[in-house]
Amino acid sequence: MYALIAAFPILLTVVLMVGFNRPAKQALPLSWLVACLVAGLVWHMGVLEMTAQTIAGFLSAFETLCIIFGAILLMNILKQSGAMASINQMFSNITRDARIQAVIIGYIFAGFIEGVAGFGTPAALAAPILISLGFPPLAAAAVCLIYNSTPVCPGPVGVPTLTASSTVASAVTGLGGDPDTFTMELTKWTCIPHMIGGFFIIFIGVCVLCKVFGPNKSFKDALPALPFCLLSGAVVAVIYIPMAIFAGPELTSMVAFIIALFVLMIAAKKGILMPKEEWTFDRVEEWGDKSWMATRKVSTTKEKGMSPVKAWMPYIIIGIFLVISRIAVFGLKDILNNEPFILHVDHILGFENINWDFKFFWNAGILPFIIVALLTIFLHKMTKTEAKTAIFDSFNQVSGAAIALLFGVAMVNLYRFTSDASIGETVLSAGQTVEEFTYANSSMLYIMAHALANIFDKAYFLVAPLIGVLGAFMSGSCTVSNTLFASLQFETATVLGMSQVLIVALQNMGGAIGNQICVNNIVAACATTGTNGNEGKLIRTNIIPALIYCAVVATIVGVLLFTGVNPMPELLQ
Repeated sequence: MYALIAAFPILLTVVLMVGFNRPAKQALPLSWLVACLVAGLVWHMGVLEMTAQTIAGFLSAFETLCIIFGAILLMNILKQSGAMASINQMFSNITRDARIQAVIIGYIFAGFIEGVAGFGTPAALAAPILISLGFPPLAAAAVCLIYNSTPVCPGPVGVPTLTASSTVASAVTGLGGDPDTFTMELTKWTCIPHMIGGFFIIFIGVCVLCKVFGPNKSFKDALPALPFCLLSGAVVAVIYIPMAIFAGPELTSMVAFIIALFVLMIAAKKGILMPKEEWTFDRVEEWGDKSWMATRKVSTTKEKGMSPVKAWMPYIIIGIFLVISRIAVFGLKDILNNEPFILHVDHILGFENINWDFKFFWNAGILPFIIVALLTIFLHKMTKTEAKTAIFDSFNQVSGAAIALLFGVAMVNLYRFTSDASIGETVLSAGQTVEEFTYANSSMLYIMAHALANIFDKAYFLVAPLIGVLGAFMSGSCTVSNTLFASLQFETATVLGMSQVLIVALQNMGGAIGNQICVNNIVAACATTGTNGNEGKLIRTNIIPALIYCAVVATIVGVLLFTGVNPMPELLQ
């Protein structure tokens, strides 16, 4: 019963956004209010503590807003400076086929961006490029979100996978295992099923493009692109899987997708496995469905004849900085993660355990995106009018996302921290087991996930990725999803006698797949593409691809489990 009560605010969010097509900025404040009522009346959370957790959530949301604003600002500056027109021209010179453009830009180029930045930036950067090539804004947002899944676990710079591993490190040690070995095995057994699922998702993205947004509303239009989709998956896999097995998670997505980008651009240019007839969005404005188009006016891309090298220079600078700053061997990572580059807000409203630390130069929105964006104004010799237009448009676009993100993250905080004396039990009752007491004093998120595990029992591998999706849907991050649920997945696997590596890998993959439908990414994509208010439509469009991806990876891992594969059998002895 408590699991159903805990789930009510989430269900309300889904109903409002998907069922009634209400924008996130309306649905999430109401869901947050309901979550407050549940936390207060059922979990006995005090009003002052709920207020403190809400403030902490607002502060955490600010970090995400910085990333969104940085990505939007850079994009608008590149549009005003003429750089985006040059980049678009480079992609359009490869092919005019929208299906292939979606794969190269939405999957491959955005996969590289995920490898170096993550946190919603891939869709925010790739979708406007597709729009400038003629894609309806909602179609660009949908396909980029669908594709923002395979590169997520080993990107940005392996953070989600490393987070999952570090979360269960003490448990691994307690069972006699080596945490470093667990990290390598987790990376391997995350990336192999994930890449197999990637073959499916590349083609599924094209299918969605043709069926939902195409003139004929037919899957048949996607079939001619299948050979190139398979080629794209193979090129990425040839680099992605060996990198995952031998190098670990930090560089897997970054290296695999940037190499694949150049290989596939050449392949497309030479016509290798390309469709015989071009499929485009020409005359899309005559197709009749205006809901695909932007609801908020954004500035147009200016054409100034800029050289490709100069146009790409901001991305090159960002890529170089992210590699240097995210890989420990260069030494910059430790500097940016320590004083004096941390802003502390301690003991919010007097609660010692409610704090906020903002590593402002570690935030990809500020450094490098915002700083590089501002430097680009001078690098590209923009006029004051052009710079003002770009900055004004950026603030205007991010304003709609701000309310949704503030209340979305605040609600996540309530779900995560409703664990002190929950349901009124503070001491072990007569006849009550430790497990029952722990369950009664657990957070709302834990109780929901635990209930799902009890229902599925030996078929738990089917629900494991869905728990990862749940965490990502609520938090907007595979990393946060792993923080929330990796330990639960590990312990449940131990109790059920399943391979902990494979079950935590399903959590990791589920968190990545959840990027397709998570509130933060949906809001960010709508803000970037000017389709605010269409968040519900995006969720409805992307939910099926997400579930298919979950089914694929769950099936693969299920086969491994039933055939006795266990990368670290010593953890079950």
